[in-house]
Amino acid sequence: MIGYLLRWIITLVIAFAAGKLMAKIKMPAILGWLIVGMLLGPHALGLMPQAVLDTGWYKTIIMWMQCAFGVMLGTELIWKKLKSYGKALVVTTLTQSLGTFAVVSLAFGLIFAFLDVPVYLAFVFGGIALATAPAPALSIVNEFHAKGPVTDTLLPMTVLDDVVGIAVFFTVNSLVARKVSGGAVPLYMIPVMIFLPIIIGAVVGFPTGLLLKKCEKKAPTLAVLLSGITVTMLIGWSINTFLLSGITLNYMLMGVSFAAVFSNIITTERLGEVSGYFSPILGICLLAAIVDLGAPLDYHLILGAGLYTFVYILARAFGKYFGAMTGAKIMHMPDTVQKYLGLTLLPHSGVSLVFTGIICATLSSAPQLVQIVQGTIAAAAVINEFIAVIAAKKGFELAGEIQRPQKSQA
Repeated sequence: MIGYLLRWIITLVIAFAAGKLMAKIKMPAILGWLIVGMLLGPHALGLMPQAVLDTGWYKTIIMWMQCAFGVMLGTELIWKKLKSYGKALVVTTLTQSLGTFAVVSLAFGLIFAFLDVPVYLAFVFGGIALATAPAPALSIVNEFHAKGPVTDTLLPMTVLDDVVGIAVFFTVNSLVARKVSGGAVPLYMIPVMIFLPIIIGAVVGFPTGLLLKKCEKKAPTLAVLLSGITVTMLIGWSINTFLLSGITLNYMLMGVSFAAVFSNIITTERLGEVSGYFSPILGICLLAAIVDLGAPLDYHLILGAGLYTFVYILARAFGKYFGAMTGAKIMHMPDTVQKYLGLTLLPHSGVSLVFTGIICATLSSAPQLVQIVQGTIAAAAVINEFIAVIAAKKGFELAGEIQRPQKSQA
């Protein structure tokens, strides 16, 4: 265990240095983190082999970190602030999420009908495509201190997008299971998977908020906050392990709910202090999350990418960009949101790989279909993530929301 832990720490240090090098050439640090994760992961140099990724302690730390970067999103969910967005946020989330599902499903439906592949597989690609991975965009917001309408829309939208993504994907997964002999999550479990993490986070977030109102100094504030994250994660892990085995709860959603509750209990000034104290820890969590995202990516797949991969990347990008633009226009959101929000929604690979693993288990009795899904999504995950990170940073840049000068990167 000590050897594996040391390998992981060395990988994170190298990734941190690579991020600094990227910053020198005015690129997001996350690109350096992703590249190091992929190069030092099990498919390349193997400093962080699959054995590390599969260990219990590593998975537990990543679960805790998922809760922790959920806190960044949760602190944006201030009720007074959300009321100003209201219907506009919900409508834009639905147009970009369901729009992506529709565009990708239609594109693959036409191709599969022509190639005599079961058309229901098109909905599998649509279900995988609609979700957005929050960590890349969050790391860019954190690194460049992005502020403005696009950032303010993106952060709460990421939470709603996650909920829509879970609901649509697991509905598709359950319906596809009726076509094949694999197992599936029962339809009645889908609301449980959405609302249980929210309840867990809220239950811990309420007493945490009361304690944070009383704490004033940095050390006790951090102790309360970190204890709250840990308790939230442990409750989620216990329920996941002993009551809902075979189903993975969303730990980021737990962190979001936990932070949203305490953020609405304490004052705005106090929340600023808490966020400031937590910022260095959040930076480490995002670094580890992105390295974890990059490690399973196999760079060899870029060479083997075929028609399906490029159709998937292009159709998903079209759905996200124009879906977000349509919703923002309908709701008369600011011009920068209409034009550039879609670019910040392109990161995807972490969610896509998780969903792919689940759907492939469902399709296990049809290995030829598993091969189509695995090959397409795995190659798309590698190619899309690098394009998406650059596009997301460009989106914030064009919207004028990246704070300059970045002296620390000079």
